[in-house]
Amino acid sequence: MNQTKKIIYIASFAFLGVLLTTALHGLLEMLYIRLLTSDFQNYSLGFSWSQWFEIHKYFSIVLLIAGIVLGYQQGKHWWNVIYVQKRYG
Repeated sequence: MNQTKKIIYIASFAFLGVLLTTALHGLLEMLYIRLLTSDFQNYSLGFSWSQWFEIHKYFSIVLLIAGIVLGYQQGKHWWNVIYVQKRYG
């Protein structure tokens, strides 16, 4: 039972990490696309639209992996603090 609880706890943190990085991705994308559509010459950094689509694809993958990894690490950390060391309150 305790092992199942630990797996669910850590997996939930990993899922939370994915949710947070997805929200961050959406916010950054909305802001930067607004800049690109308002003045592409100044904000494109010399990239074309097709290159921006490629950047978006790889950036999305990096953020997804970062969310999973950071969420997993935080899940393990807080499991240890709360359930092993019993440092809470």
